[in-house]
Amino acid sequence: MEISEIASQSKEIHQWIVEKRRTIHRHPELMYEEFETSKLVQNTLKELEIPYKKDIAITGVVGTIGNGNGPCIALRADMDALPIHEETDIDFKSEIDGKMHACGHDCHTAMLLGAARVLKENEHKINGTIKLIFQPAEEGGAGGKMMREQGVLLEPKVQQIFALHVAGTIPVGTLASKEGTLLAATSSIKILVKGKGGHAAAPHHTNDPVVTGSKIVVELQTLVSRELNPLEPGVISITMANAGSAFNVIPSTMELQGTIRSLTIEGVTNLQKRVKEVAQSIALANRCEAEVSFPGNDYPPTINDAGCWQLGKSAAKEILGEENLIEMPDPIMGGEDFAYYTEEVPGCFSFLGVGNPDIDAVYDVHHPMFKVDETALSLGTAIHVNTALKALENLN
Repeated sequence: MEISEIASQSKEIHQWIVEKRRTIHRHPELMYEEFETSKLVQNTLKELEIPYKKDIAITGVVGTIGNGNGPCIALRADMDALPIHEETDIDFKSEIDGKMHACGHDCHTAMLLGAARVLKENEHKINGTIKLIFQPAEEGGAGGKMMREQGVLLEPKVQQIFALHVAGTIPVGTLASKEGTLLAATSSIKILVKGKGGHAAAPHHTNDPVVTGSKIVVELQTLVSRELNPLEPGVISITMANAGSAFNVIPSTMELQGTIRSLTIEGVTNLQKRVKEVAQSIALANRCEAEVSFPGNDYPPTINDAGCWQLGKSAAKEILGEENLIEMPDPIMGGEDFAYYTEEVPGCFSFLGVGNPDIDAVYDVHHPMFKVDETALSLGTAIHVNTALKALENLN
């Protein structure tokens, strides 16, 4: 396909893509609960006469386009929302209190459905296979890991994989990424400090878990500031602290939760070891106990293959123009379970700008006021299409 065809066909279905996005946005679903979103994807693929497999990793869907001969590449979109109450002023805001598509996965799903429509209309020109991976549970549920374990990269074997993620902090119509390590390896932390409760007026009769937990929070910061090489990125953030139910009672326990970030899985493992040692030692010194765990999944770092980034950059440049490409100088400490795919096959993960101060789209993802300039949606579809076709052409 010519670039002009890709751009024009994507633009022609812009409103169709927008409506898909808005429908999903109104009905956000948390990880592994994306049943209605999955049905929307399945129904859309069925209408487009695209064969698909469903119920992969509970709610995941994989569509297939192409002649089945030659190479296979994949495009991936995630579908889950976040437990955040939406505070935007849009007329299609979330209809479910406490749930919101605050990370733009509604956009990702809609853009990939748009790509499915354009690619299907031009299927006779495709020599190879394009897998469309609609994935659940990116937000902490490691849906990518489960999809991978259930064989989405096999039969036929995927040779390269690509994904787009909307970003509210860069202008609409721009794309940013880099080769090598793009996003961090991540882990969660849970520390249960056990002490001896009692009356707040008689602290000498207690083993105070609140004071002990507070010491742990402060001391954990020195693991990054005093134990890591200053040139080695690392993060330990305690983000939740829960204890007590009355102002005049020292509780018997305090629970802390947070996250660890490093650019390597080895870095995460080392910090986990030191978090446990420090927390337990401080608890012992204060006549308490500390139970330390790292629940959930340890996400590996997201690493972009150099060749895939060059291809993705070239495909985006033809849609957006070279002036709208941003070569990121450094990785960022967010995490992504796209990394589970790139552990197995070469791939590239890029950020698509959706920011626009004119409509108050100035907030980053995971914010209750996160908004999107929907102009980006058909651009994302066009980038998906061009990337897929260029990847197959290079592999053939």
